[in-house]
Amino acid sequence: MTQQTMDNSKTTNRRGLTWRVVLISLIVVPLNAYWIVRIEIIPDMAHSTTLSLMFTAVYTLVFLAALNWLLRALAPRLALSQSELLLTYSMVCIGSAMASHDFIAVLIPLFTWTFWMATPTNKWDILINPRMPEWLTVRDYHVMRGFYEGGVSPYQPYILSAWLRPMAIWLVFIFMLVVVMLCLNAIVRKRWLDDEHLACSLVYLPVEISQPRPTLFRSKLFWIGFAIAGSIQIWNRLAFFHPILPTIQIEPVNMATGFKGRPWDVITLLPRSFFPFLIGLGYLMPADFVFSFWFFYLFWKGQRVLSTTLGLDRIRGFPFCNAQSFGAYILFGIYGLWLARGYVKEVYRAIIGAGSRLSDQHEPLTYRTAAVVGLFALGGLVWFSATMGMRVWVSVAFFLIYYFIGLTLTRMRAQFAVPIHSVGYSPVTVLTRLLGTRSFPKKDLVGIANYFWFNRAYRGHAMPHQMEAMKMQDQTAPDNRGTVPALALAAVIGAVVTFWAILHLYYNLGATAKGGLNMWVPENYEMLTSWLLAPESPQWRETIAMGVGALFALFLQTMRMRFVNWPFHPLAYAISGDYLSNFMWMPLFLAWLIKSSIIKYGSHKLYQRLMPIFLGLILGEFLIGGTINLVSLALDLRRPFCFFVP
Repeated sequence: MTQQTMDNSKTTNRRGLTWRVVLISLIVVPLNAYWIVRIEIIPDMAHSTTLSLMFTAVYTLVFLAALNWLLRALAPRLALSQSELLLTYSMVCIGSAMASHDFIAVLIPLFTWTFWMATPTNKWDILINPRMPEWLTVRDYHVMRGFYEGGVSPYQPYILSAWLRPMAIWLVFIFMLVVVMLCLNAIVRKRWLDDEHLACSLVYLPVEISQPRPTLFRSKLFWIGFAIAGSIQIWNRLAFFHPILPTIQIEPVNMATGFKGRPWDVITLLPRSFFPFLIGLGYLMPADFVFSFWFFYLFWKGQRVLSTTLGLDRIRGFPFCNAQSFGAYILFGIYGLWLARGYVKEVYRAIIGAGSRLSDQHEPLTYRTAAVVGLFALGGLVWFSATMGMRVWVSVAFFLIYYFIGLTLTRMRAQFAVPIHSVGYSPVTVLTRLLGTRSFPKKDLVGIANYFWFNRAYRGHAMPHQMEAMKMQDQTAPDNRGTVPALALAAVIGAVVTFWAILHLYYNLGATAKGGLNMWVPENYEMLTSWLLAPESPQWRETIAMGVGALFALFLQTMRMRFVNWPFHPLAYAISGDYLSNFMWMPLFLAWLIKSSIIKYGSHKLYQRLMPIFLGLILGEFLIGGTINLVSLALDLRRPFCFFVP
């Protein structure tokens, strides 16, 4: 539960990556990936990968830990060490990120979408299809018909041969994408975890679960929290099937329906929710950050009201909340790089062999290896883009922005343990809005649109999970050099199983009949159609809004440096403007109210003593809800389980 607990276990564990870990992961990573595909895409009801702490991965870890406790009692030599359990958990997380509906789940339908959905109205046969690379798509009518309508076995030779080449090519692309993430994390790991001591608080619960003699489950306070969250889930499922029972309303209820007339009617969404697991996760977060989050959430709503009052809402998109938020993200990322400039210089000296003061002897990868492999993989991504027709500078700029966002999200998770994260801007929006779609040839625009699938949202981003895996291995294994190959292997396994699972389910059930892709895929090519038919000049208003967001975040950061008790955090300003904040703000407000009251009127010692209650809230909802989810899937019930509406 605590840093000291993690440190004390380091000397008693074997190396994390062993053949046993590989063999177990070959079983649990595919099972977990299939589970995610089944609940997030068909019927699009429960969402694990939109959470920083994925409930399916935690459920799997508890199951493995329970089996391991049994082995420890019956056959101690066969039991896994804590580092082995945690590395297996991390591999499950990476495999889950591959299966998320912000990643491969959006990619696969793109193989066929514009060919199956082309009509004389949308003119895709003229606008888009001739510019789509043949080697990345599936165009055979009979192959596509089974995919969309279902009732067909996908294991027929003509179907398998049509899908094999594009899936294999995209698999190589995904592997290179993940390898660059691993190399970047290997380079910054020492700076963030050893020098700055970022807590990575989201690893506390997995570390406690995997303890050889976990004290968490012997705590009465833990079982109180577990019983509260678990009982609510059981009661609400009973109430769903027996409407005579009253529901305990923890899921979102929109309070904005009571706002009538201008300017208040601009607040169209103000949900009230009481998710126990979010209250528990909020308890792990720094109190000042949680306060800043819910404050700035209301601040964004106030901006909209004020804009309407002043008549500025007549300007399309005003007040450009996503642009302001992204400006704050940029400031946070640049500020982090500026603070680490000395470290970056020493890393560079180590790479070129110029006598660096840094030692990479105990790093997951040596700095030189990380740099060479990362640059090679990045070059592969640029070459891949060039074969689609994108110009080199466009693809280089695209991936630099992408990895900048990835590093920013990773640091944000490591420092503040945010339960959900999504960025309204991506390389797609930055390039097309700041430079204008008129600035790009049509092949560039098609290539950018084909990359929208892994830039739609960053909720299930793999990079933060990689850093958390390194944190857990640092604390529990004397040798962390197996972490990088283990996570790379997990990405491959997760990607392959996700490709198979989606094809298997869609060909049996029908993509448009049972799948949720109608929510995600159309936006990709509707966006591309508008770019091709009505190219636009640079969006200067959004660029100015981005600058305003960066300057305001700089002001907040400056005030934090000048005044010790300054309560407003610039990164909370950035993240609270996202759509998902609607479903987090009230549980995090309650967590802040509880935590700050305990610290103010009690003590930090009392805060630590009460921690098991809030870990119980998380596990109670995850384990009971996950069990209900699995049972409901087995019985083919319409509504298995849903944490929140993403």
